Amino acid sequence: MRTKTSSRTRLRLVGALAALLVSAGFATGPAAHAAHRTPTLAELAQRHGRYFGSATDNPELTDTAYTALLGSEFDMITPGNGMKWYATEPEQGVFDWTKGDEIVKLARRNHQRVRAHTLVWHSQLPGWLTSHDWTAAELRAILKKHITTEVRHYRGKVYSWDVVNEAFNEDGTYRETIWYKTLGPGYIADALRWAHQADPHAKLYLNDYNIEATGPKSDAYYQLAKDLKARGVPLDSIGFQAHLALQYGYPSTLEENLRRFSRLGLDTALTEVDVRMQLPATEAKLAEQATWYRDLTEACLAVRRCVGVTVWDYTDKYSWIPAVFPGEGAALPWDEQLRPKPAYVALREALGGK
Repeated sequence: MRTKTSSRTRLRLVGALAALLVSAGFATGPAAHAAHRTPTLAELAQRHGRYFGSATDNPELTDTAYTALLGSEFDMITPGNGMKWYATEPEQGVFDWTKGDEIVKLARRNHQRVRAHTLVWHSQLPGWLTSHDWTAAELRAILKKHITTEVRHYRGKVYSWDVVNEAFNEDGTYRETIWYKTLGPGYIADALRWAHQADPHAKLYLNDYNIEATGPKSDAYYQLAKDLKARGVPLDSIGFQAHLALQYGYPSTLEENLRRFSRLGLDTALTEVDVRMQLPATEAKLAEQATWYRDLTEACLAVRRCVGVTVWDYTDKYSWIPAVFPGEGAALPWDEQLRPKPAYVALREALGGK
């Protein structure tokens, strides 16, 4: 005679069997898989209410080993070049979204968000724009059309925009760009207003390098941001690129600097992080680099309104550094063979992982 087993007893038996299988190393479903899988940088950052992202660029998307890590380790993606002016409006009034769209689609497939980069910059402009002597009225109309068209195209598809990139010199004076020389400093407020009108939900950033420490350049951004906020100009955030180099020393006032911008009611983010060194890389240099990655991540975590960290691509295989700074490199948390370096371990430790 078969004895009847209650539903509650059967559930207890199933649970005991599942626990036994897990302890023996067998997966029994998503919960068991999650319990044994090492959390990613993004998952660790999410525990702190932050994101952890990487830049990428279209040519490297054919590298399947690279895209596998890109799609799994990060939850925010920045197109390195595909949304810049030369790529999106190569001829006046002729727009090309191919490269930007490819990265947005990749991010969507991987359930990642996109930091869109960048609308107004002095570099990587098409020849038709830089070779002509525009009047202020002409250039203002061109700038408004470009911003409005591009932001509308990506409306609802991106988390944020780096609206104006690298507007100041090291001494805190305005950079003598085509925009500043023709339109004056008011182009920054105009650009922010036009971007907000085209997508009211995107976070709007001013973004620059060498503003991590307090000093003339970061002071200029502080005064500009304070003025823009007082005038009601839509500005949400300041992006600290954080392209650092061991030979120049760590920006020890980073946390203090992040904090003073937050007191203006602004978010901050570390947007283009890499830590380069003079080659060859040594164990000592890699250890120091790891300390810097840990310290800058901890500085962001210490300031409530620092919303996340993005490395400027994650692997030395695709770093921009060697081409721009000859004799320097090894700047990123993974090496050219996509192997994690001490910097990767330090990032995990800063985020509370092992």
